[in-house]
Amino acid sequence: MTQFRNFKMVDYVIYGRGSFSQLDEILAPHRLNNAPMVFLVDHFFENHPLLKRIPTKENDRVIFADTTLEPKTTQVDKIAAFLKEEHGKVSGIIGIGGGSTMDLAKAVSLMMTNEGSSADYQGWDLVRKPGVYKVGIPTISGTGAEVSRTCVLTGPERKLGMNSDFTPFDQIVLDPELIHNVPKNQRFYTGMDCYIHCIESLQGTYINEFSKSYGEKALQLCQKVFLEKSAWDNECDDQLMMASYAGGMSIAYSQVGVAHAVSYGLAYVLGTKHGIGNCIVMNHLDEYYPEGAAEFKRMVEKHNIDIPTGLCKNLTEEQFDKMLNVSLGMKPLWENALGENWEKIMTREKLRALYEKL
Repeated sequence: MTQFRNFKMVDYVIYGRGSFSQLDEILAPHRLNNAPMVFLVDHFFENHPLLKRIPTKENDRVIFADTTLEPKTTQVDKIAAFLKEEHGKVSGIIGIGGGSTMDLAKAVSLMMTNEGSSADYQGWDLVRKPGVYKVGIPTISGTGAEVSRTCVLTGPERKLGMNSDFTPFDQIVLDPELIHNVPKNQRFYTGMDCYIHCIESLQGTYINEFSKSYGEKALQLCQKVFLEKSAWDNECDDQLMMASYAGGMSIAYSQVGVAHAVSYGLAYVLGTKHGIGNCIVMNHLDEYYPEGAAEFKRMVEKHNIDIPTGLCKNLTEEQFDKMLNVSLGMKPLWENALGENWEKIMTREKLRALYEKL
């Protein structure tokens, strides 16, 4: 008898322009005596007007998350240890920012209740206890981190998520007003994460009607805002936010593929940010996603985006080995992309040749 995955999704979703203003009433029932709510905020918002809108109470904490690099297990462990030492217990963790900040919030929530290091839980279904209450509030759209069952971290040995039923947010706040002023290049790189989610999900061997329904809608919205629209407007923000949500849902019951598997290696060795890393790789994936890669290049041209090249030209053999090990360790991604016999198709030598093009 076939065994189906019984996935845990986000419990509550609020969507709409200005919905951020309802955060206080959303959090109120989850406040535990004097235990603080902890707001993990992308460091971009230091001295930003948004800070004044965060509904902090007298003993709440605002912690700025340095997102210069993607989240590390050491960063997660440091924040969790600090909160335990200062407060013992907290009422909840609220992540306000992009995918890195939301992943950090999910991971810190889990490490408030699980022993050891977050590196111990990098993998699938290793987390044993629910975390504290957690809320995700995206201020840039594309990663799908607001709905995913993972929080991707760079650890001592790998870049890999804490994939578990305890990872999804309890609540997300989708307010398109919060993504209005994202710089053009950053908006594109992160938006392409969503687009690439769709291409990899829809063309993967794991595809099913659940994933297909969300993936097709997300793809349609990405094509509309990045190809069909002549200028960026409020409707684009609305639609990209929903594309991110639907794209994240598409891979919840499916998987991503070649671009993500390869970009994980770039991120681990070179610290390449996820969105731009996916774009760098997608630029060279005509063999695997011919239509998607061609359309991606049209989007790049239309928006006059610079895709970096030459990242791997001066790597040492040791660096190449690490990169290959991290990428080839992403077995579900490769299986989704290339099938059960993927190891015969994506050999170590072929992957090395692909990296040398980047």
